[in-house]
Amino acid sequence: MKPLPNEGFPAEDHDHRHCTDRALERAAAICKRRGARLTDLRRRVLELVWSGHKPLGAYDILDALRRERRGAAPPTVYRALNFLAAQGLVHRIESLNCFVGCSDPELPHSGQFLICTSCGSVAELNDVRIDDAIRDSAAEAGFTVGRRTIEVDGLCPHCQEQGRGPRGRPPHNIAGGTPPLSPRGDGDG
Repeated sequence: MKPLPNEGFPAEDHDHRHCTDRALERAAAICKRRGARLTDLRRRVLELVWSGHKPLGAYDILDALRRERRGAAPPTVYRALNFLAAQGLVHRIESLNCFVGCSDPELPHSGQFLICTSCGSVAELNDVRIDDAIRDSAAEAGFTVGRRTIEVDGLCPHCQEQGRGPRGRPPHNIAGGTPPLSPRGDGDG
């Protein structure tokens, strides 16, 4: 199977159902090859995670499952998410405590994410140059890198085109040196 494309932020007319179907097919093939059980519940949790390009929290997933299944409980969702993460099928966005589908689950990689602070969309990067730069800089400092996740906040192309800024404010010209406002509004953020 070909890797899922590193689409960045998809166009608004993007066929997301096709994207989700491909991710589910790929997950089934990966789990079968590894001898891991992609149960109906795990598959449904993965489908919910892939239902949009915005990260979902465990309780968002739980709410959706409770509408479909009696008896859905937090441990059920967390076990499914832990399985999916262990198989490389989802990533946890640490700063948001949410999950997104992995765009290339067969390629071992660290998480590199662009997070739109206006609409909440997330794009995954898989840029080895970033990993190499971190590894090389850490080695120069005598440090051995373990797990790494990179999360970059900013504005996606769609929000930039619409003139939206973080949390409804107009965008700042970062290149011009204007710092983004903190949630306190003091420019220290």
